[in-house]
Amino acid sequence: MTAELVRGQNHPLSEVRLEIRISAGCPVVAAATLSDDSGRARGAEWVVHPGAPVLPGLEASRQAAADHRLAVDLGAIPEAVHRLDVLLALPAAGGGPTRFGAVAAPFVAVTGPDGTELASYTITGLDAESAVIAVELYRRQDAWKVRAVGQGYAGGLTELLSDLGLTQAAELATAAEEAVAVGLARSVAAPPPRTTDDARSHQASAPPRPNPAASVSSHEGSSHEGQVSGTAGPAAPQPAGPGGSGGGTPAAGPAASVPAGGTIDYRHPRRQPAPPPPPGQPAPPPRQPSAPSGQPAAPPAAPAASPGHDGQPTRPVAGDATGWSMEERLYNQVWGMFEDLARTTAAYRSAVDFAESRMEKELDQVLSDPRSRIGGQGDAAREAARAKHARLVDQARASLDRDLAQLTDESEVVEPALPAAYARWDNPVWHGYRVPMEIPMAVRLGDLHLPEDPFLRIPMLIRLPLERGLWIDSGRWASPDESFADAGERRRLAMEAAVAHAARLIAIYPAGEFGVHVIDPAGSGAQALAPLVHTGVLAGPPAAGAAGVADVLSRLTQRVDLVQMAVRGGAPDALPPGFDAAEQLLIVNDFPHGFDDRAVTQLRYLADEGPAVGVHLMMVADREDAAAYGPLLDPLWRSLMRLTPVPDDHLADPWVGHAWTYEPPVVPPGSQVLQLVLTEVAAARRDWNR
Repeated sequence: MTAELVRGQNHPLSEVRLEIRISAGCPVVAAATLSDDSGRARGAEWVVHPGAPVLPGLEASRQAAADHRLAVDLGAIPEAVHRLDVLLALPAAGGGPTRFGAVAAPFVAVTGPDGTELASYTITGLDAESAVIAVELYRRQDAWKVRAVGQGYAGGLTELLSDLGLTQAAELATAAEEAVAVGLARSVAAPPPRTTDDARSHQASAPPRPNPAASVSSHEGSSHEGQVSGTAGPAAPQPAGPGGSGGGTPAAGPAASVPAGGTIDYRHPRRQPAPPPPPGQPAPPPRQPSAPSGQPAAPPAAPAASPGHDGQPTRPVAGDATGWSMEERLYNQVWGMFEDLARTTAAYRSAVDFAESRMEKELDQVLSDPRSRIGGQGDAAREAARAKHARLVDQARASLDRDLAQLTDESEVVEPALPAAYARWDNPVWHGYRVPMEIPMAVRLGDLHLPEDPFLRIPMLIRLPLERGLWIDSGRWASPDESFADAGERRRLAMEAAVAHAARLIAIYPAGEFGVHVIDPAGSGAQALAPLVHTGVLAGPPAAGAAGVADVLSRLTQRVDLVQMAVRGGAPDALPPGFDAAEQLLIVNDFPHGFDDRAVTQLRYLADEGPAVGVHLMMVADREDAAAYGPLLDPLWRSLMRLTPVPDDHLADPWVGHAWTYEPPVVPPGSQVLQLVLTEVAAARRDWNR
């Protein structure tokens, strides 16, 4: 089964001989670099590019193309190589696009020798970058894994190679460009563009609708740096092929067709009311798909929102989505709202861009004619162009407002019905909180909203168990008024956000099935940690000093090793007597204070291998504090989901790539909900241990 990766996610490789397939919307240069255990490429002899396409165990394409196939034999790669980075760059020659934001998102697939797809990754969130590290294959305990990277560089291939430690980066980039230029000179010219009639006959395929498990991706390397992964969901987004894509909700945008002699319909396809049935004829019931013989039936369909007497849909209801339980229905409904808001906003922004480009074109036509540059004829033409622009924008805004109103109505119905795992801290569901008997499907890590309507908040739900650690960023955030310039205040807010996230995870797991450890080397987080410490829900007191750091990391690392050996040996029940099988969360404050090189290595090991065996990491850190480690810690930061303790627009959706503002889950000022919930958990644990 194919693993559809999101940024920072890794996946084990079961084959030694591989093929890396790359698809892009325009010709790109494919290259690769080899690195040692310190993450550095030793020289030009460890770089494969169109000018030097072959190395032992690795062969790349000799020219720029929209589709590439790189042959990799991991068994033939030198033992000194611990990492293989696959690079993509836009060629400078040929007059093509100069930034990835202007082309379709590149798609990378790692396949076996028989063509079986092992892992895939769609690189979203790129903008001004002209080169990107797509994926990396790395060696871990005599086994190879693939990780989705997506790190972009606006400075092109030269900047990328320099970041990998190559002193001759400029020469290598020039050699690759020269080889590409030679290949382009020998290539066949592209066919002429289609005529207007041909274009009208072409119907653009709609992009597939990704499932909730697809995550909000990040734009690291541009202005956005985090990634939200809804792990273990029903499915992940399917990449669009060169000729179109799979079915799903059509996306309104520039490719939408315009009916002959009519106007553009900017209404969101999923929000258009269905016409009422003819008089005297009942509406047909929704068709239920039949299950194949011997297969379980599909989940029951959601109750359809029947139109009212005026043809408009009735007021939305909570749980209006598919699923076996109300929890699953609400989860799917929230993700449906998320997608609807992303797509309707994309339709509005595309309409505005279209109106502006049309106005600019008409104004250019006026200015290009010397007879209409001055005088009343030119002024009238300019006024007509501006009036047409305003009319199109107003029409698009009216459609957006209609969709936003429907989504707001749905949000007002859904929000009060959410269970504790999905609810905000001010939801009344916490007043009657009881420790659950089962692990929920997902957990709420905050809210997301767009600038078109900052009051419409979509819950950010992430599937459980977590497959990535969390990084609560205590560094400098984008704040125009410099209201968070004080480093101590930033660290305090970050630690309070970490405690709120940890408290929620503790509260939504059954008693005895989730343990929390804390590393606080200097004791700077004592005040924020008070609710966890005083209620006794921690596995032990916060570890302080270098000795405490070493002790906690050693115990958790040993735990990961034991579980991995038991699982790989086919005997998961053969763990030592008294082994605590509960999932574990490690909160690390003030990294890298109190960490030596061994501790840093153990931390990276936990971040990579821990989630698969129930050991999760939550870092409260400023990346600049660990700058002395250089690129050694880059894989650590990339493997974690970056969250901020204040609103920040560092996240992007997987459908159209909007920059979403993330709002952390804040406990209302003066509220005792955290204390009450943790006290209830502590009491349930005491009863469970009796």
